[in-house]
Amino acid sequence: MATLFSKIAAGEIPSYKCAEDDRFYAFLDINPVVKGHTLVVPRKETDYIFDMEDDELAAFEVFAKKVAKAIRAAFPCKKVAQVVLGLEVNHAHIHLFPINNEADVDFKKHVKLSDEEMKDTADKIFEAFKKL
Repeated sequence: MATLFSKIAAGEIPSYKCAEDDRFYAFLDINPVVKGHTLVVPRKETDYIFDMEDDELAAFEVFAKKVAKAIRAAFPCKKVAQVVLGLEVNHAHIHLFPINNEADVDFKKHVKLSDEEMKDTADKIFEAFKKL
């Protein structure tokens, strides 16, 4: 059975697309911790990131690195944090956050963005991604 993230990557469920290629898909988290909070997923369903084959995991990280560069270009920040949790959805995924300090990565806090702000945020990241 397809996971929620597989359905999003396939376009069956709407998302705010930030980047994609034939193996991976990146989109905004619908309950963002900070503006620009992006999820990166492999199109191939794998529950646990460390169950991925070495070459798949390496390619996944390289894709996430490119998305992180796009986030940083779209939203100037000191760094882009990477967090891997993976308990809420049984599909390997990476959280990317533009940050200026460690307190910016706090899953107990969330920002509310309008649909227009979400679309604008995704568009900025997608445009920066295409330029890399």
